[in-house]
Amino acid sequence: MNKITACPLDCFDACSVAYKDGVLKGTNGGHTQGFLCPHLNHYEQQSRITTPRYRGEEITLDAALTKLKEMIDANYKSELLHYRGSGNFALMQEVTDHFFAQMGAKLTDGSLCDGAGEAGIVEGRGSNKNMPMSEIAKSEVVIIWGRNPHTTSSHLLPLLKGKKLIVIDPVETQVAKMADLFIQIKPHTDMYLALLIVRFLHINNYCDDDYLQEYASESEEYYELTQTVRIKSMLENIGVSLGQVGTILEMIVDKKVAIVCGVGIQKYRDGADIMRSIDAIAVHLGLFGKEGSGVAYLGNSKEGIVSPFKTKSARVSKVDTEFDAFKTVFIQGANPLSQMPNSQRVKQSLSQTENVVYFGLYENETSAMADLVIPAKTFLQKSDIRTSYGHHAFLEMPQLQESDIGISEYDLSAYLCKAYDIEIKPEEEYLEHFKSFAEVLDDGTFCVKGRENIPYRDGFDRDDNEFLFLEETEIDRSANKIILTKNRHKKRKVSSELYLITPKSPKSLNSQFQREKSVYLSSELGYVTGDRIRITSSVGSVELEVLVSDALRQDTVLIYSGTAGVNNLTSSVHSYEGKNAVYQEEKVTIEKI
Repeated sequence: MNKITACPLDCFDACSVAYKDGVLKGTNGGHTQGFLCPHLNHYEQQSRITTPRYRGEEITLDAALTKLKEMIDANYKSELLHYRGSGNFALMQEVTDHFFAQMGAKLTDGSLCDGAGEAGIVEGRGSNKNMPMSEIAKSEVVIIWGRNPHTTSSHLLPLLKGKKLIVIDPVETQVAKMADLFIQIKPHTDMYLALLIVRFLHINNYCDDDYLQEYASESEEYYELTQTVRIKSMLENIGVSLGQVGTILEMIVDKKVAIVCGVGIQKYRDGADIMRSIDAIAVHLGLFGKEGSGVAYLGNSKEGIVSPFKTKSARVSKVDTEFDAFKTVFIQGANPLSQMPNSQRVKQSLSQTENVVYFGLYENETSAMADLVIPAKTFLQKSDIRTSYGHHAFLEMPQLQESDIGISEYDLSAYLCKAYDIEIKPEEEYLEHFKSFAEVLDDGTFCVKGRENIPYRDGFDRDDNEFLFLEETEIDRSANKIILTKNRHKKRKVSSELYLITPKSPKSLNSQFQREKSVYLSSELGYVTGDRIRITSSVGSVELEVLVSDALRQDTVLIYSGTAGVNNLTSSVHSYEGKNAVYQEEKVTIEKI
């Protein structure tokens, strides 16, 4: 008999999973539709950490816990940092925050993922209520903007059948090849395209005037802002023709439209403004609050759920953490030496930390330099509950395997709480607390209580119920001045500044699983597959082997997230809003070596 659990990976889909005789399969029904992504299909084949170790020597789990307590004893309160990622994604992961917060340790805030985009959404709408996959299924037209569902949300693909499809992306992805219209936009020009679309909606009288009058009365002022964009020069800058903009308008006016956005569009300092400008398109079309219409980004996976854990604590930035300000750093479900921006700074900072503790499933750059390594349990070996940022399902994750390897987040926290006389409730009480926020649907599945499938029916969650538009923006006219140089001599090839983009890989999930080892370039740059090049930014450099891809623009360098050394190139500055990492802010040069 199949036992039902849920996928623990940090993904939009949050699939329901059937487990039998060591095999994982997607459950039938719902959005999972009987299939799983390649990561979960091969989950049990991934080599994991099985034995704790201290400074290179294998030790028992009891000895590792004792050593952890000694480190905490020696570096109490302000000298102790808890850095938690989303390598395991479920509600009980936060129980470790409960312990460290009660100890007076510092936690982190900010985001390495979606914080800038969410900040823009909240500023415009007053809240971040996402358009779930069930509503995308009802759309007539879907705009995939900077998202690659074949890689990041494969269960979205069946929902696109029979719909008109527009794809806007610097890369000709698989979904772009399926599109009725593909716009191969220049990186970091999404906001200008959004402004132009709204401008032409006004010019052609395509706006939903009744909706604007009720929920967006300052739309005329926003139209004036769009008029600061010079049409001809900006079309050339973006890499879009006037005819293509006209085709977009023809396809979306008076239709049920879902604008499905990825996180790549907001990996910039002005990422909040970019997301807010895309929201403004939906506002002018009157898409919010209507069936099959709206904007899908990342919702809050904990929306409608009150945490039982006490996590009030002083916090430091997750983006530019000064690890060397602490004597003991406890890292959970994260690989900051790979995934944080400006890797060389991170390495230098961590190397000056007296005690680095790594608690996770897989070996990586951070586990390799950690003083103490504690293996975690897999999602099959512990109990948890999964909610999603892509839909509203509430998914239980019961323990399905027994294993002597590792320790769960709850059991680790219970050990530490007992050692320091901190109150912690039985695990089952926390699970029952979370279950109180679920409600059963007609088909017998569960969803998070109170979440709206069609949010913003009665306006936006601001005091005046209206959408708040951008009031100003700076047009980066320097983008027009980028000139590529091609040198076809064999000895040395140098480019002027190119755009760096860092999307998710189809083979890995950030630094988990089968990580990429190459840099991807357009053949128009004159390189061939197998060339070895040095990629350099103002922050640092990395040397990688070239794979030529005609899916790329010639002004673009693509290095997948998780590729070793990619974050040597990225700056640890924050986005202007949202405390987000800005992995695509730096331009790079390339040179054959």
